[in-house]
Amino acid sequence: MKPTTHSTGHHHSHTWPRTATREHRIACHFCDTTHLVDLIEEGKAAHCRLCGQVIYRNRPSSLSKAAAFGFTGFFLLLMVAFFPFLSMDALGNKSMVSVPGAVASLWQSGGAPIAVAISLFVLILPLLMLSSLLYLCVPLLFGKTLPFATPVMRWFLEFQPWTMVEVFFLGAIISLLKLVKLADIGFGVGFWSVMALMICMAGAVGGIDRVELWDRIELALEKKKSP
Repeated sequence: MKPTTHSTGHHHSHTWPRTATREHRIACHFCDTTHLVDLIEEGKAAHCRLCGQVIYRNRPSSLSKAAAFGFTGFFLLLMVAFFPFLSMDALGNKSMVSVPGAVASLWQSGGAPIAVAISLFVLILPLLMLSSLLYLCVPLLFGKTLPFATPVMRWFLEFQPWTMVEVFFLGAIISLLKLVKLADIGFGVGFWSVMALMICMAGAVGGIDRVELWDRIELALEKKKSP
């Protein structure tokens, strides 16, 4: 079964590269109907013929957008790690709190599971996700791949559901609503960096469709194998 296509406001003749050695099939994430993947023009989306859900898109300038958001997110993550998240002034006692500092305090006060969760889901996994995305997309801008591109792609897909920066930020906001009654709260560079990081990570992940990314990787690998 072939999917239907609809325009999303852009109309160009460019399509992403495609390997010619085998057919590509994809299952609808909503109803599991299997479709033959056809190339579509930039700005168009392929919809399931059974339920109408979008199953893949061809986003304009996908690689450059994903790489740009990835680099920005990587820079913002470093700012989250090294700059204060907020400042507190309670009866003249001033203190600065950073995300690594909060992790260390939780660890020392007996909250080791929470400390591990914050460091893993807010710092380590987002770093691995953004690094793997850049590892894939930057060489693909030149039609090439680095070694182990296929397992890195699988890791990238595995990391996505476990990056919980927005959950941490929501928890921080709830905590701040309680702290504001006890102390004067000031937002640091790390706080605003977390806000921007959430946007950049969404843009990096949404900048390119996984079907297109797999196709570009496979084509680059085929070119590398050909004499």
